[in-house]
Amino acid sequence: MPEHELGITALFNDNLAGLANSFLAIFGFHSEARPWSNWMVMQILVALLLMAIFAILRPKLSMDKPGGMQHIFESVFEFLRQQAQEIVGHDYKRYLHLFVTIFLFVLIANLIGVIPAFESPTMFPPVTLGLALLAFLYYNIQGVRAQGLWPYAKHFGGPVWWLVPLMVPIEIVSHLARPMSLTVRLYANMFAGEQVTIVFVGLTKVLFPVIFMALHVFVSFLQAYIFALMTMVYVGSAVEHHAEEHH
Repeated sequence: MPEHELGITALFNDNLAGLANSFLAIFGFHSEARPWSNWMVMQILVALLLMAIFAILRPKLSMDKPGGMQHIFESVFEFLRQQAQEIVGHDYKRYLHLFVTIFLFVLIANLIGVIPAFESPTMFPPVTLGLALLAFLYYNIQGVRAQGLWPYAKHFGGPVWWLVPLMVPIEIVSHLARPMSLTVRLYANMFAGEQVTIVFVGLTKVLFPVIFMALHVFVSFLQAYIFALMTMVYVGSAVEHHAEEHH
């Protein structure tokens, strides 16, 4: 994993080290001379970039004359909406905002590594683990909200009472494996893609770097879609019984 300090990270460490150490002190960590890591700064940059994009886009939204950027985001939203409707069911609108947010954040975080001065924060395990834990907590919370704590917990016991001693451990392990799967899949793909791109850019001049940059972009879109899709699947499975009863 890259250990060098990016230029933007150096700016944070030179000017905002005190702020970072204040947060570290809250959680009982010792102060450090240069507390900002590349993945921390890049996450903040991705969040600011998304906010800036929508701040610019919002005043320009138009029903009569939509611009190119509006068309792009509407296409992305419609695609994710259709996916959520098919997977989650008729209550999908309640959860759509999270699916879209996760997709866009992961996508921008993946793509920002194409810019030479930056790195993809998703090629660092703490970032992908944080995203995976968000998805894990969200679908469990929504499952409890949709069904109630006891009805939701009962699904861990299986269809018949005498299977409970067998099914409960299996279900717990299965659910705990989900954030690990999300973490490793996104991290491994982005880290491997980044390293392959770096190697070929160093070995060749023009043609092969362009090819591998295109591959990196493709993998970035694919991994963002898979992460959002798996979140939909987990949410859908958590609320499906409530949705069937309501329907």
